[in-house]
This record gives sequence, C-alpha cells and structure tokens, in this order.
Amino acid sequence: MKALRRAVRWSFAALVPGELALVLCLAGGVRPPPAARTAVELAALALMAAATVLLCLDYLRHHRTGLDRRGAFLSAVADSVPAPVRKLTAHEISLSTSFVRWVARRGPHGVGDGDVPVPYAPGQTSFMYGFLFVSIVETVALAFLIPWPLVHAVTLVLDVWGCYFVITLHASCVVRPHVIEADGSLRLRYGALLDIHIPADRVASVRLDRKFPTSRLAAVDENGVADLAVGGQTTITVELTEPVRYIRALGKPAEAHAFRFYAEDATSTVTALRAATGPPALTDQGGNTPSSDPAGGVPSR
Repeated sequence: MKALRRAVRWSFAALVPGELALVLCLAGGVRPPPAARTAVELAALALMAAATVLLCLDYLRHHRTGLDRRGAFLSAVADSVPAPVRKLTAHEISLSTSFVRWVARRGPHGVGDGDVPVPYAPGQTSFMYGFLFVSIVETVALAFLIPWPLVHAVTLVLDVWGCYFVITLHASCVVRPHVIEADGSLRLRYGALLDIHIPADRVASVRLDRKFPTSRLAAVDENGVADLAVGGQTTITVELTEPVRYIRALGKPAEAHAFRFYAEDATSTVTALRAATGPPALTDQGGNTPSSDPAGGVPSR
C-alpha cells in the first residue's frame, strides 16, 4: 500500500511538466499532436482513479478498526496529499483570516497580556505596494494582449490570484508581528508562512547586527544561522544556548543555533528582549552598547 501511494504521488509530480508543456504549446500557437493530448488526459484520469481507490481502501481499513468514519476519511485524505500541498492549503486559510483581521482592524494575532509585539511589516511596505502595482499593470496588459480564450482565462485567474496573494501576505505580516512573550520567550514570524518559538532559557545573547542576507526565508547556513530578512535586511541577531527546531514555509524541518531577524525598532526590541530574558551583554559587533550609538539606531554595516 505504501509503495502504491508513493507511486501515485510521484506520478502526479511527473504529470505536471506534461500539462505545462501543453499549456505552453497552446500559448505559443503550436497545436500539439492529438496522441500527446490524449496520453496526458488518460494519464490524469488514471491517476485520479488510483488516488480514489487509495482513499477508499484507507477509509475501509480505518473503519474496520472501529475509528470514526469521518475522522478516518479525513486522515486518509491527509495521508494521500503531499506535505507541501497540505502546508500551502493551511497557508491559504491563514492568509485569508489574516486579511479579514487586517480589514476589520482587529488587534495583532497571538499577542496576549504582558506580551510585547515587534512589528516588521513596515520594512517591506513600499516594496509590497510597488510589486502589487506591477502585478495589476501586468494583469490588465495581458488581458488585452492574449487572444486565445483558454490561455486568456487561465492567465487572468493566475494574475488575479497573484494580486490577492501579495495583499494577503502583507496583511498577514502586519497582523502577525514578532512577539516577546511575558515569560521571556521569543516568537519569530513571517506572516502566515513561518512561526518559530524560542524559549526564554535558550536565549544566550542578543545584539544589534544589521545584515543583508541573500538566503531564502529561514534557510540555515553552514554556521547554523537562520535569516528572517524583511526588505532584504536583518537588524537583530539572537544566539542560542542550544539549537531550536522549527518548520519552514513548505513543511521542511530545520534546526538553527542562531537567528537573525528584522525589527522596525531594533533598539527597543533588543532592550525589551534583554529585560525579559536577561542574556549576557547586549552589544553590537564593535563592542558598543545600543546607547553608545550616536544616532540612536542600528549601526550600519
């Protein structure tokens, strides 16, 4: 059963390039051979039938063990869907709820009594709105330039969804800030895509440290450092007494010994975090305390 389920998953992944090739042919005005179109359609139907059979078998197997029918069916569905797909679905739901919270002007998500919210969304506002403007212009332009009805409809749906994604992602970053919790724990987030919890007793040191990383979101480098950049930069480095495990945006587990993240008011953030956790000397890489910075801000690198 496991081998069959794995075969179905990989077959779905292998089918995507074939479907993409057909779409590109249609977009370029090339008429694919009827045999190729038929083969792709038959392969899709066969995979759907195999996935349905797997779901039914899992349902019957769980039902025979006396489990609740509904729970067994949902469990079978979850097991048959790849982890990245489940993660993306969860992201879509969280993005939508965050957008509603943003429009309704409700308070930040996950911030309780005694917690200190740490905003980071202002660091990307201009970039996000600029990207949204470009996306809208592209949507309108392609709506007039593409003459093929099918390609026009597919492109329009994707472009509208892309505009919606940009808005909801920024909204989720606004309503889901980083949080310094009342017990000294640090909660690092990036909208609805990432949520990392660092216990207070694992915070070894905190310092102002502006960096401009080029790595992907929360990817761990060779030194065990994970970057949560906003607007292409981070302003605070938190080093840990022992590594923290977390789940990245698409469901891949990771482990980091230190985190670099962006905070709109970095100096106040490191002060509040040091007061909550009491880590050793709060200094930048030059050995200066935040108060020694004549500009009162983050030292430039």
